[in-house]
Amino acid sequence: QGGKAAQGGKAGEGSKRGAKRLVRDEHLDSDDSDLEQTNGRRHESEDEESEEEETAAEKRLRLAKHLIAQLEDEEREKGEAASVDVDAISHRLRNDLLDAKGQLKVAVAQSIVGPIDEECVRSMRGHKLPLTCLALTADDRFVFTGSKDCAIIKWNCHDGKKLIEIEGGLKSAKGTHPGHTDHVLCLAVSSDGEFLASGGRDETVFIWNANTCTMLKRFSGHRGAVSGLVFRRNSHQLFSAAHDKIVKVWNLDQMAYVETLFGHQDQITGIDCLDRERVITGGGRDSSVRLWKIPEESQLIFPANGCIDCVAFVSTTNFISGSEDGSVKLWDFLKKKPCCTIKAAHGAGNWITAVTALRNSDLAASGSNDGFVRLWRVVDCRKLEAHVTIALNGFVNALRISSDAAFLVAAIGQEHRLGRWERLKNCKNGTRIVSLRHSKQTAADADQEDE
Repeated sequence: QGGKAAQGGKAGEGSKRGAKRLVRDEHLDSDDSDLEQTNGRRHESEDEESEEEETAAEKRLRLAKHLIAQLEDEEREKGEAASVDVDAISHRLRNDLLDAKGQLKVAVAQSIVGPIDEECVRSMRGHKLPLTCLALTADDRFVFTGSKDCAIIKWNCHDGKKLIEIEGGLKSAKGTHPGHTDHVLCLAVSSDGEFLASGGRDETVFIWNANTCTMLKRFSGHRGAVSGLVFRRNSHQLFSAAHDKIVKVWNLDQMAYVETLFGHQDQITGIDCLDRERVITGGGRDSSVRLWKIPEESQLIFPANGCIDCVAFVSTTNFISGSEDGSVKLWDFLKKKPCCTIKAAHGAGNWITAVTALRNSDLAASGSNDGFVRLWRVVDCRKLEAHVTIALNGFVNALRISSDAAFLVAAIGQEHRLGRWERLKNCKNGTRIVSLRHSKQTAADADQEDE
């Protein structure tokens, strides 16, 4: 019996071992099947990815065909003919591509004709003291103006109605009043029309909701009057320049300070920026214009041989400047010296108080205290030609041209925006909107003539 029990025990152990082998085999089989499934899934995912890539390419092709068909329909409506001008479509596509790269050069100045008389000028008055600055929204619907009365006013460009006023406060209320307590010197609006930024002698940068004009943030990093503000196009990156000789960078998506740029040896009087992270600034009496390359953390210095009062981009490669000695200069970033200098552009003894340019076009403008705004034609990015003169009495402290060159906006004051060295008593403080007269010649025709 003991032997049988022993044999039975061995048999039991054998059956247990066999069962273990079966379990192990089953586990191995299941692992193999899992590996086959994962491999199969990988192949399926790879196939799906390849299909997605093909689908993306097909989608781009479909969108391109849809765009061309849309342009063909628009050209048919213009020409009222069955045939479509292929050259016109290619011209529009080329312009769209160059505009996206910031390299589009549109001929606008030739189509503007004079004389521009008083019937073309509309005046809007609401400030109690001389105007110092203005900002035009990207859609050309609204304009914001700032003044020495510490107030900011939002206007409707089409009917000239006053929409909202942000009242200024007393100097003793600095830090508590929801607004400026000293002269407002600069304004800027983001491309999407969401933010309005303002700066002034109270050394503060305010961020406002551009629609409701409610205060969102107060930045107090500067130790001097904030003299210039500009948004990088199609972003919420803000640059501020001040009399403390520095430029500060702000991120309004996070409502935070980013960095400070050092280099100027005197008060900064002007600033401008386009699409790229490149900023130009005028250094006042340090007689220089600086191009700041933010990603590269470098700067280019352009000796100006005079006190720079204002600067403005013409394109990604050119800019203009206005000086206290009355000269207007056209610059190229590849050259240290100006391409063109117009001495006494507004007459002897009249300094240039404002300059502006229509982005990526051949149209620029300058203002002074001689009673005129002068429109300039930029010829081949190398020369400035006097084009049309507009009579506006007073200090032209700020200028902007609408995106379609239909009108020009000027901030007029009895005094210069930065001081009280001279007072023109016969002038009335206010905003002037000047309608620009255009000939029947289109920009496309002018481009073809230039080519």
